Amino acid sequence: MSELPQTIFVVDDDEAMRDSMTWLLEGEGYRVACFDSAENFLVARHDKMRGCLVLDVRMPEMSGLELHEKLDTLGSELPVIFVTGHGDVPMAVGALQRGACDFIEKPFHNEDLLSRIRRALELDSEIAARRQRDSAISLRMEQLTQREREVMTLVVAGKLNKQIADELDISMKTVEAHRARVMEKMGVRTLAELVKAVMTLN
Repeated sequence: MSELPQTIFVVDDDEAMRDSMTWLLEGEGYRVACFDSAENFLVARHDKMRGCLVLDVRMPEMSGLELHEKLDTLGSELPVIFVTGHGDVPMAVGALQRGACDFIEKPFHNEDLLSRIRRALELDSEIAARRQRDSAISLRMEQLTQREREVMTLVVAGKLNKQIADELDISMKTVEAHRARVMEKMGVRTLAELVKAVMTLN
């Protein structure tokens, strides 16, 4: 499955602000999509979106903070940069504590915004890489038989082959064979790699 290209989603009810951000960001070679309300962004939103969200704190109807909370409940991992007026800084700090990526105060220097966007896009790339890795591990795990899963669970719990054999009432040779197949199917060479792979999904 090919990843969608990174896009900067600008959500702001101020048309002049949307226009100036589009001009700035497209001038830097970024893909930009603008929305004049949180509601319109939610209509267009889907789980495969890549990039970051530049979000005005104060908007009529649904505020930027309310949109951020809604995205959180939807499981969105899109990094969010809040654009805030001076009086909204405490709110923006609260949003950071609830998982927003960054905030910037109006009026801002273009380079300040661009550096925050670069950081947010790097974070988005890390999130996408992690998702890809987790999905590869899940697929490998699905190839294990029921018995191989049982052996793997006990191996990861730190049990020795003899203890596993006793617990599952099978021979040591069988444990060794299952263990070798688990390592092969999971694409790992060491016990540490196996433990790490299993822990990423827990």
